[in-house]
Amino acid sequence: MKIDKRHLLNYSILIPYLILSILGLIVVYSTSSATLVQVGANSLRSVLNQGIFWVISLLAIALIYKIKLDFLKDNRLIVIVIFVEILLLILSRFLGARINGAHGWLRFGPISLQPAEYLKIILIWFLAQRFSHQQDEIAMYDYQALTRNQLIPRALNDWRILVVVLIGIVAALPDLGNATILLLTTLIMVTVSGIVYRWFSTLLGILVTLSTAVLAGIWLIGVEKVAQVPVFGYVAKRFSAFFNPFKDLSGAGHQLANSYYAMSNGGWFGLGLGNSIEKRGYLPEAQTDFVFSIVIEEFGFIGASLILALLFFLILRIILVGIRAKDPFNSMMALGVGGMLLTQTFVNIGGISGLIPSTGVTFPFLSQGGNSLLVLSVAIAFVLNIDANEKRESLYREIEETNHGLRIIR
Repeated sequence: MKIDKRHLLNYSILIPYLILSILGLIVVYSTSSATLVQVGANSLRSVLNQGIFWVISLLAIALIYKIKLDFLKDNRLIVIVIFVEILLLILSRFLGARINGAHGWLRFGPISLQPAEYLKIILIWFLAQRFSHQQDEIAMYDYQALTRNQLIPRALNDWRILVVVLIGIVAALPDLGNATILLLTTLIMVTVSGIVYRWFSTLLGILVTLSTAVLAGIWLIGVEKVAQVPVFGYVAKRFSAFFNPFKDLSGAGHQLANSYYAMSNGGWFGLGLGNSIEKRGYLPEAQTDFVFSIVIEEFGFIGASLILALLFFLILRIILVGIRAKDPFNSMMALGVGGMLLTQTFVNIGGISGLIPSTGVTFPFLSQGGNSLLVLSVAIAFVLNIDANEKRESLYREIEETNHGLRIIR
């Protein structure tokens, strides 16, 4: 008996994804049209580009949902993908376009490729594949099992070195926002690998301590001196805004201060869709990094809270798929995707609200950015496929147990 996966589609994940994606197209038009009109461009240009990537994303979801997940466990495939990813990251650093002080985009005619975005799902895939082979050892040796050599390609033997290299290249672009997400996602993947949970508090404590030490060091040394470092000069401006955005309203603190103004303008119910004041040239990157500030301004605190609630519902449903999965690889993939989405949301909201230094991270689904939307869509597709496969295997087991019971009765 063959069970068709079409009947096992998880609508509690698909429907929120579709709502957030469509809402993202509306928000992209709202936040970008005024600026495009001011420079004499087509007001629909940004939303059309985003729409093209969304159509591609839907096709990718349909394709990924149908394929068998076993191919993801092929060691040779992951080696090839990581090699290509490293090559693209290096090319983007030395040949890519420089935007807002950072390299990271490869242009192919009208299309821009951002390799750091794709590294998010690749890292989750690699670590899930790596750790799923070690479940028996992890049960016996705990965290120490993660450092033991395995019968897999030599290039992947020490995952720690590879992860440091990958995140290090992203940080050197410099793209500290995505580097932060990759680091936190790695922490999540290590935590869900099966090790004792006390390691999570230990690793998190180390990360928080190091982050606090870095912030304290920049504050003591002085942002001006840190800004003299060639690679991280522009990053120092973000730290300057974090410490006091109103000290330099025309410079480093301009974005964060206007983000505060936008959120203040929104009040409880907002100014209405399309009526934002700050997006009209006052708040740079209104359609990308600071899009949620404009969402609060136009939809108000209540409207923005409902959008956040829908996003958190989607994340929780994804995490639930990971918790329920029987296969270790499937479980870690789903939990990694949920953790990545949660981390990206936290880093973005923390940046626009001043809780953490702004890192240039887009808000999931709502920010303009075709690469980000495509990566998130691919991640959603894998979770939908994992959930359908887990349900199908569960049904097969139930049918087999039922038939076995009937044979015993006879």
